[in-house]
Amino acid sequence: MQTAASTPTGQPASLLRRLGAICYDILLLFSILFIATALLLPLTGGEAIQNGNPLFSTYLFFICFFFYGWFWTHGGQTLGMRAWKIRVQQRNGGDITWWQAMQRFLVAIVSWLALGLGFLWMLIDRDKMTWHDRYSETVLVRVNS
Repeated sequence: MQTAASTPTGQPASLLRRLGAICYDILLLFSILFIATALLLPLTGGEAIQNGNPLFSTYLFFICFFFYGWFWTHGGQTLGMRAWKIRVQQRNGGDITWWQAMQRFLVAIVSWLALGLGFLWMLIDRDKMTWHDRYSETVLVRVNS
């Protein structure tokens, strides 16, 4: 049984809106990763960084997390989410915490690695929530503005 505090505020975002926002955000994220990589080139003497370098992979992982985490914890919307008029928030409508952002980010990766099943789950979920929505106790809702 849901209580008033656990009832999501706002209409759940559709799978199409979620995927649209992801496509927009991927373009922006790739440009940020390009710049982040370029910033390291002076440290390597202009040489390419070896494929599979664990330090470089970790660096890029944290860049990706901070990209999403910053937007999610400061207003609940990435640029792609603004374009598609959706917002991530706590069930009570408040901004999510950095802890929730980390949980959401990590479980979203698992959702993708499972061939998108974590995202497709929302099609059968009674509350239209994905795996990462449920695990992080956040919701993605449509906004009017």
